[in-house]
Order: sequence, then structure tokens, then C-alpha cells
Amino acid sequence: MIFADKLIKLRRQKGWSQEELAERMSVTRQSVSKWESMQSLPDLDRILQLSKLFEVSTDYLLKDEIETENTQVKEASAENEERYVSLKEANEFVSAKKSSAMPISTGVFLCIVSPICLLILSALSENPDISITENMAGGIGLIVLLLFVAAAVILFILNGHKTSKFEFMEKEIIKTDLSVAEKIRIEKESFSKEYIRSCAAGTIICILGAIPLFAGIIINADNDILSVCALAVTLFIVAVGVMILTRVNIINNAYNMILQEGDYSKDKKKRTPVVSAIIISYWLTAVAVYLIWSFLSAKWNITWLVFAAAGVLFPAVLAVANLISKRKQ
Repeated sequence: MIFADKLIKLRRQKGWSQEELAERMSVTRQSVSKWESMQSLPDLDRILQLSKLFEVSTDYLLKDEIETENTQVKEASAENEERYVSLKEANEFVSAKKSSAMPISTGVFLCIVSPICLLILSALSENPDISITENMAGGIGLIVLLLFVAAAVILFILNGHKTSKFEFMEKEIIKTDLSVAEKIRIEKESFSKEYIRSCAAGTIICILGAIPLFAGIIINADNDILSVCALAVTLFIVAVGVMILTRVNIINNAYNMILQEGDYSKDKKKRTPVVSAIIISYWLTAVAVYLIWSFLSAKWNITWLVFAAAGVLFPAVLAVANLISKRKQ
């Protein structure tokens, strides 16, 4: 056990916060935070002061702790169940998630806006004053849709590869040093303000995205071109909101994976395989229904409601999936 881990352990045993320890040591909270996150080490006078404060020897603080045979056996057994994550791995994982967050959220944006061209061209083809046939509109619209989706898939694959070696973080129970967890927790806390602001902004944008759609209905519900253009604007605005939400959630989830909090707690990780299988099947079914209905009816301006309905029903499906997983355990 390294110095930072010992300091965190001793402080928590006393029930002190970093601020309380800082007061007793006559230093700033930032100094204690740096000691516990391995950014710096206290000088010899501080080591002696810590030794007296916690009633331990300086050798205990500065040297690796001598472990008993029982402790070693216990930790060896735990290694079979938990995968150790070093500070270097944790930093690499968070860095990879941060660098891939924007490209992946852009891919999500492209998927949402991909039908816009098809919707607008299909509406224009029904106007006799515009010289574009229904087949031409459908063909061009589908080409644009497929190009957008292909670009999104490329972004998903390229950026998914960056974190492919860290897939175990999401599914397996991991173990980190206390100092590593403390460092990641500090990073998460500093990111929390941006996370909250972005979640609020993304949610508000998604809600306000419905305004153009309703405005088009109010202005002239019988004008198909106006209705489709209003729908296109709505899709674009919602796509922006979802992109914002996706980016910050990717980064926040990276912290949660290492700290094993939220949706990545140890208990939830044990249920992940069953829940994931149900979720994947659910959304694949939704996509299949959307595509079959769209191509058979050619009513692309209506069939997008499949995803709206799927989104509304998703919390119930997730609750059922969790219930099934608990019963299997």
C-alpha cells in the first residue's frame, strides 16, 4: 500500500474530511488533495506531524506495508474476482473517452438528421410546381440518408476502437487503489458543473425542439411542405440537444465506470449481460419496425414516431429487464 492510500485510509478511519485534516495539519485542503491523489508528497516535517496525528510510525507511512500471509491469500483470492486498474490505465481510459465523446455524439447527431433530406424531397415531389419526381426524390433522399448513417458508423467504429481494450471497465468488477479512486473522484467533481449545465441545456433544447412542429401545424396544417420543413427543423434541434447530452454522458460514465457508481455499480455490473441483451433486442426490433413500415408505406414523415414511442416505453422495458436479471441471480 502506497503513502496516498495509507493517508486516505487513516483519514477515513478518523472520520475526517480533507478540510478537517488540513486544519489539523495547518495546510490547505488542496495540499491534502494533492497528497491523496499522488500529485505531491509532504515534506519530512509534515510526515512527522502525520505520524503523531494518526499515532503510526513514519516507517508505516513511507514504506510498503508488510502484509501477513492471511492478507496475501485474501487479496490473491480477490484478484480472481476483481480486475486491478492502475492509475496509468485509469488516466488512459478517461483520456480516450474524452477524445471520443465529441465524434461519437456527432455520429448520433448524423443518425437523427439523416432522414431530413428524404422528408423534404418527398414533400417537394408532391408539389406539381416543382419538377422532381417521386422516384428521384426517394432515390436522392435515401442516398443522403445512407451517406449520413455510413459516416456515423465510421465515427462509431473508429472512436469505439480507442476504448476497445477497456471494455472490461463496463462489464467486470474492478479494483483500484484508494489514491486512484480519490484522483478520479476529484476529476469527476470538477467536471460536475459542466455536466449539470450541459444536461440542463440539452434537455431544454430537446423540449423546445417540438415548437417548430407545433408552429407549422398552427400556421397551416394542410400545407405538407410547411409541415415537413417544420418536422425537419424539429429533428435538427432535437439532434443538437441529444448530441450535447451524449457527449457529457460519455465522459461522466467514464468516471462512473472507474468509481463503480451509478449504472456501473458492482451490483448492476453483475446484471449487465442479461439487461444488455434485452436492450439490444428491443432497439433492433424498433429499428426493424421503423424500416419495414417506412418502406412499405413510404410515409417517412409519420414512421419516425416509432422511435418516439420506443423512447417512451424504454424505461418500462429497462425495469422489466432489471427484474428478470435479479431473478436469474
